[in-house]
Amino acid sequence: MTLVLRHVADGIGTITLNRPEQMNALTVALGGELERAILELGGDPGVNVVVIRGAGGNFCAGGDFNEVELLRANGPDALRPLFVSFRRACDAIARVEVPVVAAVQGVAAAGGFELMQASDIVLVSDDAKIADNHIRFGMIPGGGSTQRLSRLVGRQEALGLLLSGDRMSGADAVRRGLAYRSFPATEFEAAIHRFATDLASRNRQAVISIKRLVYTSLEASLPIGLADEIDCVVEHICGRAGQNGVTAFRQRGAD
Repeated sequence: MTLVLRHVADGIGTITLNRPEQMNALTVALGGELERAILELGGDPGVNVVVIRGAGGNFCAGGDFNEVELLRANGPDALRPLFVSFRRACDAIARVEVPVVAAVQGVAAAGGFELMQASDIVLVSDDAKIADNHIRFGMIPGGGSTQRLSRLVGRQEALGLLLSGDRMSGADAVRRGLAYRSFPATEFEAAIHRFATDLASRNRQAVISIKRLVYTSLEASLPIGLADEIDCVVEHICGRAGQNGVTAFRQRGAD
């Protein structure tokens, strides 16, 4: 079985985690395939947005318990690659130029929740089941929750979620700033397609520049980030794409 499916159409690159019987649980092999798929589609000049989703109605249930137990029995050197391969996949999202959207329905637990946190934009189904439930098994998150979550929602909220293992719905995730939009289950597929299609139709260079500038703002000081923004916007407006944008703005107005 192919662990990660790839599909490209109309500027949208779709990556599907493909272990539906195991709720797309993570393995060393799946982590490696996911990283390669993100870098491959994210580096394709014909792809303007990448969508990550899961097969079988679930996003991802986290690490595969059977593989974790097998690797644990062989010691730390055997277990470490499971977490390293998944971290590399999550890190790849920031490395590619185009936005990466997580389309979350069903279960998104532990590593699945951590993959959400690493994504650029998260869209969820209202009835999604989202949690970092490591603590319920006496475990520690190993896919980024202890580092990314507090940056997304603050220390209080992060510790509350991590130490309780509380489950969230899609609407809860939006309220907490962990997802951008939530949709009724019956409208989810159409909403994801509509959002991705709209994003794929935007000026590619503008989208790439905005993503880069936002990531720069997370690492650089405000003065450096603001200076970088001015350099970028001046260069963009003076280019062909920027000239087209100015013309379109004059014709349409600020709608």
